[in-house]
Amino acid sequence: MQDYNSKCGIKHAFLAIGLLTLSGPIVYAQDDDEEETLALDDVTVTARRVQESLQDVPVAVTSFSREELEDAQAENLDSLKGAVPNMNLVQGRGSASSANIYIRGIGQPDALQTFDPGVGVYVDGVYMSRIQGALMSLHDVERIEVLRGPQGTLYGKNTIGGAVNVITRRPDEVTSGEFRVLAGDYSATSASTYFKGALSARTNASFSALYRLDNGFVTDAQTGQHYNDRDNTSMRFLLNSQLTDKLSLDFSLDYTDQENALTLGRSEAPLIALDFADLSSPVLLNLPSSDEYDFTGRTSFTDDENQELRHMGASFTLNYNLNDFWDLKSITAYRDLDSDSFIDIDATELELGDVFVGVDQQQVSQELQFLFNSDSGFNAVLGMFYMQEDVPSMQEAYADDFLLFGGVPLDFLRTIDDDLETTSYAFFAQGNWTLSDRWGLTAGIRYSKDEKDYKRTTSTFSTAGPFLEGTFAFADSDSWDSVTPMVSIDYQINDSNMLYASASKGFKSGGFNGRANAESDVSSFDPETVWTYELGGKSQFLDNRLRLNYAIFTSDYEDFQARVAEDISSFPVINAAELDISGAELELTWLLSASTTVYSSIGYLDSDYKKFFDFRQPDLDRSDDVPPFSPDWTFRIGMNHAVYLDGGAAIRFGLNGNYTGDMYLSVDNQEALTQDDYWLFNAYAIYDFANPAWSITIGGKNLTDEVYKIDAQEFSSVANIQTAYYGDPRTWYAALNYRF
Repeated sequence: MQDYNSKCGIKHAFLAIGLLTLSGPIVYAQDDDEEETLALDDVTVTARRVQESLQDVPVAVTSFSREELEDAQAENLDSLKGAVPNMNLVQGRGSASSANIYIRGIGQPDALQTFDPGVGVYVDGVYMSRIQGALMSLHDVERIEVLRGPQGTLYGKNTIGGAVNVITRRPDEVTSGEFRVLAGDYSATSASTYFKGALSARTNASFSALYRLDNGFVTDAQTGQHYNDRDNTSMRFLLNSQLTDKLSLDFSLDYTDQENALTLGRSEAPLIALDFADLSSPVLLNLPSSDEYDFTGRTSFTDDENQELRHMGASFTLNYNLNDFWDLKSITAYRDLDSDSFIDIDATELELGDVFVGVDQQQVSQELQFLFNSDSGFNAVLGMFYMQEDVPSMQEAYADDFLLFGGVPLDFLRTIDDDLETTSYAFFAQGNWTLSDRWGLTAGIRYSKDEKDYKRTTSTFSTAGPFLEGTFAFADSDSWDSVTPMVSIDYQINDSNMLYASASKGFKSGGFNGRANAESDVSSFDPETVWTYELGGKSQFLDNRLRLNYAIFTSDYEDFQARVAEDISSFPVINAAELDISGAELELTWLLSASTTVYSSIGYLDSDYKKFFDFRQPDLDRSDDVPPFSPDWTFRIGMNHAVYLDGGAAIRFGLNGNYTGDMYLSVDNQEALTQDDYWLFNAYAIYDFANPAWSITIGGKNLTDEVYKIDAQEFSSVANIQTAYYGDPRTWYAALNYRF
């Protein structure tokens, strides 16, 4: 890790340069003399369940329109990495479909089904209860809103760290469509289409589809086999019908199929075996390479083992106007996720930490919202939420090279069958009062309860015989509930400047140790809670050509759920720590001219353990350890520019740079699993033909070919496994777009 003092100059330069977000579209407003004046477009969000201007919402939220996502070259959800201050969003460890999301130092990187996400992902109001399958494509997305801080009094499932709201493109009566074909390096090809229009006088529909394939950027130098590829097919059908003057229906059906090779990382620490004939002397198996990672790797899996995922869902949303003051909204949803993944945890040709994980998850959810709105300066949302989730899984662990006796390998196989059933209930309410022309008050409260039933059977098979073999089974159940309030007050200084202050509590449910292999491992862990206090503001200057949003915050985070390693077969989950988290965020958009926009963002995060009790070393003070995935600085700066040519054609281009500070990738702060600060640079150019239906796009990401780690596996008690996963190397593409 770099010394703090060596970076002070860079940090001060960041502060001097400026500050945050993606550019908004340009609009021309009329002044009193009917002359056209240049201004940023007003950004509409639904962060509080109603449509509001971004500048009027007393919440730290970043919004991306469809055009902004295209300019950001956002293909998947992890393309937002670096675009939101104090958010770390990357592909999850060893998985082609998982999303590891941290906001303001709070998240949950473990895809094991016994953990709940720390940051909620919602698609058209439907909660995605697993981080697996959350790394979705964005080809048919209308808008994404990222809310920072605890969310509960307005959302179906309470989330402790924040929320990522994905809003898909809603069909209307205008017939239109688009088609896009893309080619790039690593043999990347993709084709996507979107079509919408009217089916009848009251019913509109849309259909979108995407197919993407590439060879992957990790290669076995000996066999030529490719890994870390993308083979993704996804489709979505949306239907909107105005059944009566007061009743409307939205129906959504989506399907995703992924057929990926393994996702390989690199071993970053010496790997060892244990010889029962001399346990005091571990056997060194290999040493990690000291050279910079060259995106080559090997695996012990040799029979075309891969990672398959099928993810589908359906939802019905009813909107009914009860009277002049009340509306009813009902969201009914079903989701099914079927995943079969092989993961080489040690990332070598040795069989030390190789696993198969098969998951078949189903969830049913129902949310009711009663929305009140009046001219009296008061509006409110009252809601109820119910979710039933069942997550059976089958797992296998292979470690034939880990255990020896007198130098002779002992075959080892562990099989696991488990099932987690969760029932969630919630009641929530929030009201917004306009106290005067300048003062506003918002208050909300939520009651949440989660009931969980867990069953697990694990069997061990080994040539060591009864010494290692055996079957263990257990079942457990528990429930946790919490009341989480929030309150905020805002002050409108003038038409262009607003200040707010808020306090809110977040809650993440407890659970069971999903890696218990013996009676001594059976345990449950308590919920996490966080209180966040925030001061912020929304401002516009220069006749609305400069937009500046900012916030400072502090959080008291208790009962942090940490998975640690005790010995070769024991991986308890403990409520290990209390954290003090504080930070600041700025977002800026500046419309320099009708053709040029500059945007910037900066986030500062100071995340420290107030205490960390580790039963493995009860006398050790770990308060100097640093929470994982919590870089102290995140910074982004970029620009978009357009050149208009004779005859109606145009060239649009943009570039940006994203900075991420030092961070640890493991709870235990292993030195091998750290990432120093780094920059990523991206650029694109678009040629719009005189015929507005056609355009050509070229683009590139990670232009300086930076080598950087994004996630890690840490099972030090098993063969000293410390595996890092790396971000994509430099990539380029060219695409042809047709719209009608």
